[in-house]
Amino acid sequence: MRRDYFTLDVRNVDWVEEGDDARKPTVLIDFEGPSSTLRERLSGTDGDLLDAGETDVAFRLQGPVDGEDTTGVVSVTNRITGDFVLELNQDADDVLKFIRAAREYGKATGDPDGRYHVEISINGEDLVEYDKETFLVYNRDGNLLRQHSLIPSGVEL
Repeated sequence: MRRDYFTLDVRNVDWVEEGDDARKPTVLIDFEGPSSTLRERLSGTDGDLLDAGETDVAFRLQGPVDGEDTTGVVSVTNRITGDFVLELNQDADDVLKFIRAAREYGKATGDPDGRYHVEISINGEDLVEYDKETFLVYNRDGNLLRQHSLIPSGVEL
């Protein structure tokens, strides 16, 4: 699946810098390609759509974490099979800002339903929604960057 088939939009991240009330960060991913392909990748072996606990979200940097123009790849994977569901290119500063907002949202609210929200749609039609707590960040060599990742307390990787 081509990365340019996806568009990504985020909401509720500026409140941290502006000192406003906490709002759950949300990422909206829209797929503008063959719907059967993404639907198949988002389905388990039983044919049902994967739930939040069956997916993982990660960001793999393609340059230094503090680089001015560093980009990376956001990915959603099937936790059971390890297969990639989707990948898309994104600016590192934007992703790290999103993770910071999710971390602050968790601290401010203690929301038991997750620190951020993911909505995936196909050609503008909602397909799945997940509330997630974990968002892992890896450097370009594949090493986990714990200080930049969103890892719930008590979770050992």
